[in-house]
Amino acid sequence: MFARALPVLTLCLLSLPVWAQSTDATAPVAAPAGAPAPDEAAPVVQTVLVSGARPGPGLWKVSKGEHVMWVFGTYSPLPAKMEWRSRAVEKAIAASQEYIKPPLAKVGVGWMGGIAALPFMVGIKNNPNGELKDVLPPDVYARWQPLKQTYFGDDTSIERQRPAFVAAELASRVFKKAGLTPGDEVDKTIGKLVDKYKLKVTDPTVTVQIKEPGKAARDFKKSAMDDVPCLAKSIERLEGDLNLMRERANAWAVGELGEIRKLNYEAREACTQALTSSSLAKNQPELQTLRERAQASWVVAAEKALAANGSTFAMVHIREILDPKGVIATLQSKGYTVEPPK
Repeated sequence: MFARALPVLTLCLLSLPVWAQSTDATAPVAAPAGAPAPDEAAPVVQTVLVSGARPGPGLWKVSKGEHVMWVFGTYSPLPAKMEWRSRAVEKAIAASQEYIKPPLAKVGVGWMGGIAALPFMVGIKNNPNGELKDVLPPDVYARWQPLKQTYFGDDTSIERQRPAFVAAELASRVFKKAGLTPGDEVDKTIGKLVDKYKLKVTDPTVTVQIKEPGKAARDFKKSAMDDVPCLAKSIERLEGDLNLMRERANAWAVGELGEIRKLNYEAREACTQALTSSSLAKNQPELQTLRERAQASWVVAAEKALAANGSTFAMVHIREILDPKGVIATLQSKGYTVEPPK
């Protein structure tokens, strides 16, 4: 149980509510003073999600001289009934010698550490400072209530959880209700193609081992965490942008990058701050720089592959491709030529 629980505890805060990342920076967001009326509790979903086989966006080309790396931008959430299929991606994989996995960070505890910490896992998600009504500002709690009723019904246990965990669980339920999925099918399909064409696989994932997992769990359970903004931002986005999230999922599916470029990550940043304010990060500072370390590890792997191979294939979340401080921008700053899909 613990071998998965503590990494999930940390990565839950790193991964963040994905739907909250899919918002338009220019879209007006309502900020009501109180709770919505009962008939406004559930967002009105109008956008029809695409279905059937869809190609997703085209490939970014990173090159230096005759050496090229084709980068595919993944995205989440995606339409649940969509089947992803791209001839361009298969062609690029077939012509490549190496596949570089996305920049990721993992948290481990080790087998013995997991056994030692198991007794302290009960209630690990619960807030030490009371229920949500005790930690959320009154206006945020008022806006949470209709969402709680819509997505959790009479389940009162969610009220005892920390805001960051509430935000993550809310995201999962919003996905299901809105006809969206995390988009795992794309990862699995690319993995099968990589196996089919026998590419060398490079995994630049950064792994951090939790020191004294039992003590880490005990400390976390009783320590405060700055995660109210994480849930507040997530609620704010959900109130006005659920339909927009579906539009963004459609845009990725059909390759309309103009729409995908209109993203901002306010909720993501708020939830990242929740992790860095936790006792886990305070007691183990390397957790505070996981994203930067994962990016640096990926860039090193990409440069090695570009130097060694005629053609390399890589998969990166589209936010990393579009981020002016992301891994693709970093390669461009190092002198590589970056060309967007035509």
